[in-house]
Amino acid sequence: MAENSGLLDEIKELKRKRNALIVAHNYQPPVVQDIADFCGDSLELARLSAKTDADVILFCGVDFMVEMAAILVDGKTVLNPEPSATCPMANMVTVDDVKEMQKENPNARVVCYVNSTVDVKSVSHICCTSGNAIKIFSAIKEPIIFVPDKFLGTYAASVTKRKDVILANGFCPTHMLIKTKDIEVARKKHPHAFVMVHPECTPDVTSAADAVLSTGGMVRAAKERAEKEFIVGTETGLLHRLQKENPRKRFYALNKNAVCPNMKKITLEKIHNALLNNCHKVSIPADMAKPAREALERMLSY
Repeated sequence: MAENSGLLDEIKELKRKRNALIVAHNYQPPVVQDIADFCGDSLELARLSAKTDADVILFCGVDFMVEMAAILVDGKTVLNPEPSATCPMANMVTVDDVKEMQKENPNARVVCYVNSTVDVKSVSHICCTSGNAIKIFSAIKEPIIFVPDKFLGTYAASVTKRKDVILANGFCPTHMLIKTKDIEVARKKHPHAFVMVHPECTPDVTSAADAVLSTGGMVRAAKERAEKEFIVGTETGLLHRLQKENPRKRFYALNKNAVCPNMKKITLEKIHNALLNNCHKVSIPADMAKPAREALERMLSY
């Protein structure tokens, strides 16, 4: 970190001058997580951004996360330090896809994973996260159209025993890299470790794990569980936070290649540039922001 000390000092001074808050997703590079005021999952950080007294929110994540913060904040400047950082899964489903699914299933409710574009959120009935998808599935009486992640949808449907879930065909390329063979190998190397995987993993992987948890759930499990070793089946960036917050425990990546290249695009230099030049401001048109916010608020009401 010594080689970055001058840049870190400049970022801290810019934060002070601009009354800025830096938030970073759990998958960001360690140096970005360390400069952030808060780390967390996408919805957690968006809600925190909406409640802060800061004038400027600099969101280190992928584009749909920054959009979500921009939907929920009011009168604040939201900056995206790297606009090209996008989410492949979110881009796998379009508004036209959703409308076509609705046309074919007119009695169904559209449940939209927060890992989606703002325009898809705007045509959805309700949003969900990986942590509350099961709760949302349980609460809805009508058939469900779930977009975009077929694996999270499959997992939530199986837990709630629903047979009336219509799935889009989206998936997370990073979580697809994690295989059941990885679990077999990891258990042999660390027989006393607790295996936790993200619900964006394939069904065979979720079935082979000890627990299926969102990133927030993994953070809580690492703190609360008695085990001293954990095998972590999600994007490798989370391990930095887990190890930092639990120094007496050990964490192992289920697959070291499970790296999201878009999450790693943000650097200290890009953070500095965005704060210094007030560039890459994100705002959402009101006609799109209003229905998208309503879909998020319906979720929060549960």
